[in-house]
Amino acid sequence: MSSVMKEDGFNYAFDSSACSTCGGRCCTGESGYIYVTKNEIENISELLELDIRDFVNKYLFKKGYKYSIKEIKYNDSHECIFYDREINGCKVYAARPSQCITFPFWDYYKQRVDELREECPGIIGNENV
Repeated sequence: MSSVMKEDGFNYAFDSSACSTCGGRCCTGESGYIYVTKNEIENISELLELDIRDFVNKYLFKKGYKYSIKEIKYNDSHECIFYDREINGCKVYAARPSQCITFPFWDYYKQRVDELREECPGIIGNENV
């Protein structure tokens, strides 16, 4: 089974086998927003066996009219509160938000492949796709 993924409209591919080598760079680094929908909040709450209100209070903050997952400051970096350094992975992987599922195929990176390559060792340029 191939670990290389492609998406229409993107001039690069992604080799998910590289995830084990990078130290979670898609989950750490600059501060940002990890927006979650109502369904995603419900799914993660259920996975963690938490009441939705308790989950929201503990793990989310409101940005405008949306909710975003909190981050933790680690050295000079920020990381998703669900990033687990011991396993180099996500504590809520089975219910992770669509924003996480769709990485690295974000419209933002369509014209910024060089920037994406710096962040993600799994990016395969169009010459190798």
